[in-house]
Amino acid sequence: MTAAGTDAWSGTRTTVARLLGRDGQREEVVLQRLDQTAADLARASGEDARGALERVRGAQSRSWETRFTDLLQDLPESERDEAVRALRSLVEHVRQHASGSGASAGTGGFAATGDVIMKATNGSVVAGVVNGGVRVDPPKPGPVQD
Repeated sequence: MTAAGTDAWSGTRTTVARLLGRDGQREEVVLQRLDQTAADLARASGEDARGALERVRGAQSRSWETRFTDLLQDLPESERDEAVRALRSLVEHVRQHASGSGASAGTGGFAATGDVIMKATNGSVVAGVVNGGVRVDPPKPGPVQD
């Protein structure tokens, strides 16, 4: 679901519909599901609720992972290798074209695209190192208080 809302989405959407909608009639159903997924992710990214986007992205990722697993399990062995190659190609396409859509870190690193809260309690220590740019948006004003 990394590609939703990025430049990679159009090609990803078409490829996924072709892979999962193997009989032609199902392609339209898959396209509708993909569009609903993109809409759900867009709606969650606009919500103020903490973690909404991560929850929706996780649920959608698991759902689509299940669909791809079912596809591979249901295919005759003679067609499975071709489907695996197509999926690998799709993953590479998303990696190349949606690279700015998420955070990544090397070995031993930590990356996040949402809020990160670090808190030391009971005499403990918390530390972090930032490499690269950081954007801090001012807090949104709270409700008017009388």
